[in-house]
Amino acid sequence: QQLDDRDQAILDFEGQRWRYVGTKETAIRETFDMSPTRYYQVLGAVLEKPGAVAHNPLLVKRLLRLRSARAAVRVSGRRVRA
Repeated sequence: QQLDDRDQAILDFEGQRWRYVGTKETAIRETFDMSPTRYYQVLGAVLEKPGAVAHNPLLVKRLLRLRSARAAVRVSGRRVRA
C-alpha cells in the first residue's frame, strides 16, 4: 500500500525535532487540522503501511521499536527508557 501525500507529510513531520512539547501540538493542529490524539492515531496507521519503511526506514523502525517497548511496559508494568 503506497503512501499518499498526507501520509508522507505526517512521517516527514514526525521526523522533526521539537524543543518544547506545546510547540509540536500547536503545529499538529495548524498543519494537519486535527487534534494531537487523532494525529497519533493516524501516525500509528501510517506506520503499518508497507510504503512507510520505504519512505523513511530509520524513522519508521525507531517509532515501531518505541511502540513495542511501550506495549511491553503496559503488559509488564515496568518502565522502559525511550
